[in-house]
Amino acid sequence: MPTNRAAWQDAAGETLTIRPTPYPTTLSPTQILIKPSAWAINPCDYMLQDTALPFVKYPLILGEDISGTVIETGHCVTRFKANDLVLAFAQGAFRGAHMGGFQEYVVAEASFACLLPEYMKFSEGAVFPLCFTTASHALFNSKFLALPKPDLDIGPGSSGKSVLIWGGASAVGMNAIQLARAAGLEVYATASPRNFEHMKNLGASRVFDYTSETVVAEIVAAFGKSACAGIFQAAGAEGSVKPCLDIADRTDGDIFVVTTTPLAEGLVPEGVRAKMVFGDDHDDILEVWEKFLPQALFQKKYLIAPEPVVIEQKGLEGIQEGIYILRKGVSAKKIVVVVD
Repeated sequence: MPTNRAAWQDAAGETLTIRPTPYPTTLSPTQILIKPSAWAINPCDYMLQDTALPFVKYPLILGEDISGTVIETGHCVTRFKANDLVLAFAQGAFRGAHMGGFQEYVVAEASFACLLPEYMKFSEGAVFPLCFTTASHALFNSKFLALPKPDLDIGPGSSGKSVLIWGGASAVGMNAIQLARAAGLEVYATASPRNFEHMKNLGASRVFDYTSETVVAEIVAAFGKSACAGIFQAAGAEGSVKPCLDIADRTDGDIFVVTTTPLAEGLVPEGVRAKMVFGDDHDDILEVWEKFLPQALFQKKYLIAPEPVVIEQKGLEGIQEGIYILRKGVSAKKIVVVVD
C-alpha cells in the first residue's frame, strides 16, 4: 500500500506540520482518489492558519485547490477513470482530513472534478477549483443571485441585465466575470487601472477604478441604463462592502448584494438585501461544474484565471512558504506549489 503524508494545521496560530497520514482506503460511491501534482494557496488557508473559527475543528488538513492524477474511483463514478488527469475542489476543512487538499493523496467528490485539457499544465488547472466554486455559488445558487446558468451558446449581454463584480482582479472576481458573461449578463467590474485591460479580456464591458472618490456615483449612473441583476463583492475587507451597499441603496429596484465578507451589524442600509456567500448546498451549481466547465475549458472558451505563480520550493514543504507569500498580498495571480 502507498504511504501518505500531509501538511497538518494542528491549531490556529501555528505553522503547518508535515507528517505521515493514513492512506485513504475507502471511497464512497461518488468519490475519487487523486494524487496531486500541484496545489494552489487561497486566502482562507492563511486565515484558518491565523484565526480559529467556531465552525472549524482542529487539527485539520487545509487546501482546496488541487490538480493531479486519478488513482481510484467509487463504483458510481462514470466521468472519470484511473490515470485521468483532473483538477478538483478539496473540502477538508468541512468534510474531514481525508478530503483536505494539502496531502499526497486526496479524496474528492467526483462532482467537483474536471478533466484537465491537454493544453493545460497542472499548475494552471490548480487555480480554478475554489474560486470557480465560490463565484458559482454567488451567481447561480438559488439562495444568492440565482442568475441563469452559463451557456456557451448564449451571447454576452443577451439577458438585457447587468451585474457588478466588485474586486474583479481577485481570483474569485476573475471567475465571476467569465461566468456572468457566459450567463448572458453585461458585466461591470472594479479593479486597479493596471488591471482594466485584463478585466475586459475576461468579459467585463466596463471597468471602474475602485479607489476613485466618484466610483459609487459612476456605477449608479451605469446601472441606470440597464436592469441590475445584482452585486457581488468578490474580494476585499469590510471597506469594500460599504460601497457595494451604497450602490444598491442608490440604484432603483430591489438590488441583492452578495459578499465574501461578513456583514457587520448595522452596516446594511434599510431596504437593501445583503448576504454573505456560503456554499452549504451545492445542488444549484453541480451543473456548472459537471457540464459548463469541462466544455468551456476544452473549447478554450474559458480563460485560465488567475495566472499561476509557481514558487521555487516544491512538494508539501513549499505550502507554508506559499502561505507566507500570499499573506503579503498578491494581485490578479495565484500562488501554486508543484510536487516536482
